[in-house]
Amino acid sequence: MGTTTPEARPVSRWWAALAGVVAAGAGLAVAELVAAWVAPGSSPVLAAGGAVVDAVPGWLKDLAVSLFGTADKAVLLATMGVVLAAGAALAGVLEVRRPPWGQVLLGAVGVVAALVATARPGATAAWAVPSVVGVGPGVALLRSLAGRVRRLGAAQERLAAPAGDAADGRRAAAARREADLDRRSFLQLTGLAAAGAFVAVVASRAVGAGARAAQAVRETLRLPSPATPAPAVPAGADFGYPGLADYVTSNDAFYRIDTALRVPVVDPTTWTLRVVGLVDDPFELTWDELLALPLEEHHVTLACVSNEVGGDLVGNALWLGYPVRELLARARPHADADMVLSRSVDGFTAGTPLAVLQEPDRDCLLAVGMNGEPLPVEHGFPARLVVPGLYGYVSATKWVTELKVTRFADDVAYWTPRGWSERGPVKLQSRIDVPRYGDTVTPGDDGTVAVAGVAWAQHTGIGGVEVQVDDGPWEAATLAATVGPDTWRQWRVAWDTGSARAGDHTLRVRATDADGHVQTSEEAPPDPDGATGWHTIQVTVA
Repeated sequence: MGTTTPEARPVSRWWAALAGVVAAGAGLAVAELVAAWVAPGSSPVLAAGGAVVDAVPGWLKDLAVSLFGTADKAVLLATMGVVLAAGAALAGVLEVRRPPWGQVLLGAVGVVAALVATARPGATAAWAVPSVVGVGPGVALLRSLAGRVRRLGAAQERLAAPAGDAADGRRAAAARREADLDRRSFLQLTGLAAAGAFVAVVASRAVGAGARAAQAVRETLRLPSPATPAPAVPAGADFGYPGLADYVTSNDAFYRIDTALRVPVVDPTTWTLRVVGLVDDPFELTWDELLALPLEEHHVTLACVSNEVGGDLVGNALWLGYPVRELLARARPHADADMVLSRSVDGFTAGTPLAVLQEPDRDCLLAVGMNGEPLPVEHGFPARLVVPGLYGYVSATKWVTELKVTRFADDVAYWTPRGWSERGPVKLQSRIDVPRYGDTVTPGDDGTVAVAGVAWAQHTGIGGVEVQVDDGPWEAATLAATVGPDTWRQWRVAWDTGSARAGDHTLRVRATDADGHVQTSEEAPPDPDGATGWHTIQVTVA
């Protein structure tokens, strides 16, 4: 191809970029189809996304959660899509202008994707197959599309040349026909490629019918009644204010923070839990064996270490499961063991102090049910860990398949080498739910405004809550009833605004736990062991 004219160059550049995007998309669709046969985790997108999640430092994880909340994974995938499209467009331009460097770039990306996939936890050599297979059609399509773009560019150059005699006119007409033909050919091929990619993606979802079958099993599953039911929630546990978090968080409202880009779907009929490591009697437990055990119900509040002061990455639910201490007692841990490394089906690990899991008065569960139904898939079906008083990153492993009794000196969990503390006890916290930050409030007929929220100190319990208006005295709040120390408690204060001026005011809240410890005012970020400080909001009195 000769030097392009100013009129031809922009058209060929954009068409070259489109060629790269279509070729890469088609190759990726083929790879996704193959991954559906090999293993869901071998998907180039999921493997690369998982590698990104594993590589991000703690501060960046906190930033993503604070900015996007539970949509952080969708944002990550969208960002990866933009980067992939930009790279594919570059490959298209290179292939048109400097062949075969576009093919080389696309092939190199495929090789890297294959290496990343085989490096994922639980991967085998077969996990490289989707990326390798997907590169072939992608490179072939790029080469074909780029050839059409080059021919189209050449025809446009001839059209841009000044016309002279009749022969030049005839050559221009021929160039115009050639350009039209190349344009139609390019559009037809890109259309066919896009349609084929769509069919491949649909087929990959169809191949994943096993996952849908596992979900169908969950939907028809009936859990056994607990041998030890939870005490009834006291009538006074929920004040019922609009905007105040319910005492029991519904499954669909319960926060979800984990490292899985695609929620694992595990067939309970093939699921097992292995209890191994520094134990005298290692064993394996099947789903049917687990359900045959005397299950217990407990209300437990869980909190994420990434929760900012006043954040909503905390929730309270009714859990059904079997005590972890009984599983450990059956395995008989060695005297020098001090940690249990729990492993998820997707390779995630959490390190929990062995002594915590063995405490007779701490209701640590291998949970199978949540709020009266089998665990939702996104919350760990068929089984997960629930440990009162510890942040989820050291305890709340979802889709759990192994409990390895070990030592902190010998093993590290997923988040520990990424800068998070080793043990992660939940910190005393309180939050204002009503009113919200920035609200304009109007006193009621009695001249007061309801201020309400929740406070938690799992496994210790809340002993008191106080609210401060501006820099005035701290006022004791009325506490709602509670099932026990492992759950949060609602609180409320009737703020007498009779003497308050109209305008802006600052509200603060602090809690005291059942042992008399007062929530610290010292502000700290979530990293490395949980945020601290008093939740403070500004409101306007009308």
